[in-house]
Parts: sequence; structure tokens; C-alpha cells
Amino acid sequence: MRLFLALTPPTALRQRLGGLADRLHAELGGRRIPDDNLHLTLAFLGEQSDTTALKLRRWVQRYPCAPGRLTLDHVGYFHRPGIVWIGPSSPPDSLLKLQSDLSRQLTRWGLPHQPQQFRPHVSLLRSAMTQSAQPLSEDYFCWPYTSIQLIQSSISHEGSRYTTLATSR
Repeated sequence: MRLFLALTPPTALRQRLGGLADRLHAELGGRRIPDDNLHLTLAFLGEQSDTTALKLRRWVQRYPCAPGRLTLDHVGYFHRPGIVWIGPSSPPDSLLKLQSDLSRQLTRWGLPHQPQQFRPHVSLLRSAMTQSAQPLSEDYFCWPYTSIQLIQSSISHEGSRYTTLATSR
């Protein structure tokens, strides 16, 4: 099964981010990511066995996630896949530490994950047509987080479907 560790925004914030995605979609085109799929990936694990998924579930359920706060105030663009995203203009140390701690544990277990430079973001659009980041005029979003999630990604012709397998305490 295809897995990743993430922060998921509360419902009210997902709806507000969805409103921003609607405005950006009207301007830039592409495919809008459904509100229910909005998340911030901390570690992409790719295909994992059922045994590994069970180990990860148990670990995530016991993981003592320190509360933190994100300010999503910068819209950016990844050219290669045409992704329009929102993220913090200055990632808080607490988020960087959380991601680093998770990455270290996954490495200790020998689990492959994408250890590339962490750029915290929430993808809003795919296949969009733009060449630059769009500054937010008046909107910014505060996101207090208290837990991480282990999420399974299932891909079909209808798009990606995410299922939360475990949430930390």
C-alpha cells in the first residue's frame, strides 16, 4: 500500500483553503485538489507491505506529537508537475524539528522515504499554468496542529483517494 505521513488541516481550514483553491483555479486552470485531500506531507513512504503498515500504524498511534502552529502565507509553484501550493514563508522551527525527527526514525528503521530538502506546503492545484509564485494579497491562514496522520493513498481513474490509517496522540 502507498503511504505517507502528514498533517491534515481541520475541516474549517480545509474549506477556507478550498475557497483559495477555487479563486486560483479560476485564474490559472489545472485540476483542483478536493478539500478532503488537502494535507502537508511530512514524509512520503511509497509502497509498503501490510506488515510495515501495521508497524507504522502502531508507532503513529503512540507518537507524542508536540503541538505547533503554522502560518500559510505564501503561494508557490512547482513548475515540473504544475503544482500550485500554499505554505509558510518562514517554516517554524517546531515543524522543521517534527519532520526531522520523523525522518530520523524512518531512516533508523531502514524505511525508504524522500529525504530531499523539506519544503512544507499544501498542494491546491495540479497541471496549472503559471510561471511564478503568486503573493497572497490579504489572505493568510493560521493552522494550529496537534497530531500527525499515517495516510494511505489509492490512485484510480477518478483521482487520488486518501484514507487515514492512524493518528498520533
